[in-house]
Amino acid sequence: MLGSVGIGSTELPKIALLHGFTQTSSSWAGITSQLSSDFYCLAVDAPGHGSSAQTNTNPWQSADQIVATCGRGVYCGYSMGARMALHCALAHPNYVGGLILVSGTPGIGDEAERLERRFADDQMAQHIRAVGTDKFIDEWLARPMFAALPFDERDIANRKTNSADGLATSLELCGVGTQDDLWPRLSDLRMPVLIIAGALDTKFAGIATRMHERIADSELKIVADSGHTVHLEQPHEFHAILRDWLTSR
Repeated sequence: MLGSVGIGSTELPKIALLHGFTQTSSSWAGITSQLSSDFYCLAVDAPGHGSSAQTNTNPWQSADQIVATCGRGVYCGYSMGARMALHCALAHPNYVGGLILVSGTPGIGDEAERLERRFADDQMAQHIRAVGTDKFIDEWLARPMFAALPFDERDIANRKTNSADGLATSLELCGVGTQDDLWPRLSDLRMPVLIIAGALDTKFAGIATRMHERIADSELKIVADSGHTVHLEQPHEFHAILRDWLTSR
């Protein structure tokens, strides 16, 4: 079982929340505080992160552990968490009643490009171990993909509670270069799917559009004035989109 934090009544419909790389379950606090009146929100510490720092699993093994922790419900994941949620939906479709993918990707289709990404992820993992968590988090958040992310001392401090080895191992085992190419399996999804991306994050907005075209029962939302971290950059719009979709199902 993975570390998790539950908010709201367990009698309510459940939504499992999976965070992105370098975050922890606490990154969902702003969203769970708004949803918990109507949903039981279960935020999970992904393998290699937070209280699950000592858990070392590949994407399919991570999916098994996440489903064992969360059980049946709607699964919502951001970035790395979106990839893990997708694995959960494919490996355990009877447990995933709905799927929300935020700034996610099914992987890399081109084998040479995937191997190149795996090499880059392994190099970054070595770098994390060499420089430590604090310095790496500062470097990570200085990347262009986070240019629209508001400065938040609590968010940064929370990310820095992760261990260097946990983050590095997460990259080595669950990085985009390591995971399977899931593009051919998107048509297998039978549950309702909500796909969200930020308009300023053109790479992932494009991926979101392509996923929407391949998933029969899917809805696409491109959020204006948002980059990669939609739930932190446009939290009110993100909450409205989630609530509308969840209550309309």
